Amino acid sequence: MITATQIRGARAMIGMSIEELAAASGLPVETVSALENGQFAGEPHALFDVRSTLEAQGIIFLSSGNQDEGGPGIRLRARTSSDDGIRPENLNAANDD
Repeated sequence: MITATQIRGARAMIGMSIEELAAASGLPVETVSALENGQFAGEPHALFDVRSTLEAQGIIFLSSGNQDEGGPGIRLRARTSSDDGIRPENLNAANDD
């Protein structure tokens, strides 16, 4: 089970708006907003859809048993070797976003 705080934090961590999360998970914005406010009752499929969507974006949900202190949390999945980005010596104005 994930918490409302984990959902809000995960979305913020990857820079995704509520509207973007709703669209990506196939849910109405109101449902995602309700989940972020802790209103899980009657929405088990919605919670699963949101969790799956965030995990596909690289979020790992940590339960309270995964750490010595702090309770439930989130983190980003480790980058793969094929996702190393641009090396500093290759940075230039052409690839500056």
